[in-house]
Amino acid sequence: MSSRIPQGLLRELGRCEGGAQALGLLVDDQRTRRLLLLRALLDAVDSARAPSVPRPAAARVAEHWALLEAADRAARDTTRQVLYYPLLGPWVRRVLRGLAAAVPPPGLLADLEHLGAVAAAAAARARLPFTLTLRAPGTTLVLPTLGAYTLPGRAPDRAGPQPELRLGCHDGTLTIRPPVGPPAVLLPRPDGAWESADPAWRPLRPLTGGPRPVLLDDLDPFRTADSGLERHGLKPAEPLTAAERDRWQTAWAGAWPLLERGGPTRALETGVLLDCMVPLAPPPNPGPHASGPGHCSGTRREAFGAVLSSTPQTPAFLAATLVHELQHAKLSALTELTPLHRDTGTARHWAPWRPDPRPFDGLLQGTYSHLALADYWQRFAQTADTALERHTAWAEHSRCREQVGAALPTLVGSRALTPAGRVLTAAMADLLTRLRERPPPEGYLARASAYVETSRTMWRRRYAR
Repeated sequence: MSSRIPQGLLRELGRCEGGAQALGLLVDDQRTRRLLLLRALLDAVDSARAPSVPRPAAARVAEHWALLEAADRAARDTTRQVLYYPLLGPWVRRVLRGLAAAVPPPGLLADLEHLGAVAAAAAARARLPFTLTLRAPGTTLVLPTLGAYTLPGRAPDRAGPQPELRLGCHDGTLTIRPPVGPPAVLLPRPDGAWESADPAWRPLRPLTGGPRPVLLDDLDPFRTADSGLERHGLKPAEPLTAAERDRWQTAWAGAWPLLERGGPTRALETGVLLDCMVPLAPPPNPGPHASGPGHCSGTRREAFGAVLSSTPQTPAFLAATLVHELQHAKLSALTELTPLHRDTGTARHWAPWRPDPRPFDGLLQGTYSHLALADYWQRFAQTADTALERHTAWAEHSRCREQVGAALPTLVGSRALTPAGRVLTAAMADLLTRLRERPPPEGYLARASAYVETSRTMWRRRYAR
């Protein structure tokens, strides 16, 4: 097992917990990887051959990188908030793939231009005076963590010349000058948002009410790029209306008391790990395991710190979504620190929450997240204020507990586990044993068990050989 993960922390994470030390280890490693990827991008541009990255494009990358370095020297902590922003992950990996391709993809140079937007956002937050010319893909320039400026009166034309905008930052004020028309003046607010009286500017606003602000990002052009969501009929939400943002804020503020009732770990991991929420459009055909009518959610390995979700119907839906999805984030970050298994990746395992065969890693991820949900709902049921809350919590706990009980033996008994994987899954089994010591009221487990066995029977009829 990797010496980078003390066994005590590994067992702690295996119990779907994670104190400040364990979570900090995951966060620090992910941040280090982000900086290395950004440096790899610069090195890849330096070594790229024309026409992959023509000399003028390489010169622009060097200019943008120099501004980033200046911002980092001026205000490192503030600049790193931009560099660590989760949605930079999909972008930088996309650019690196494009630079490594034998035939450069058509949008590579436009994707590279985004580095200038990153640098401008970092420098503005660092209050570093600068002037910079940036090109807007189509008609919209997105500045990560700040917002988006859309050129008024222009139809999108990604194939044509990209319009240029002049950005300037002086005395803490950011100005965006379009090719034609008056400039937009952006001013920072105490909550971190950047506002402007110009309707062409759409700011990113944080969700407030938790231990720290979390951005609700419906603007970043790479938020679902290359994610594969389209294969499942999912897509990012359109820019939110004021009423939709209010629904998110209401759900967010209401979710915090519910997370705290689910034990100290749930609120802590949300406060430490989560940096942004990415709104998704409702799924076209929600399945039987959706966490609410027309609800969907997910995470991306390359976007550590982001949770993707359709608009939550209630605070309870959002709280359960955060518990579920942040376990995926924790486990994905852990597997980058130390391998947990050496399975081939063949999709051949039954997972009680899915109708299709799953690879070993998918089974591990799903079991881990459902185990955390079983723990969350049990704690919630024991502190519920109403009969309806207790019924919902015990029903959810029982379903998740029985699903984990059916899947966990496959994991624990697998020869594909590494030493670290064996420690982790043994701790998962310990938590399941602890959950079973406090059974729900009569009837809940029987119904959940019947549900799981029906799923098993249907899966075997379709896939067993």
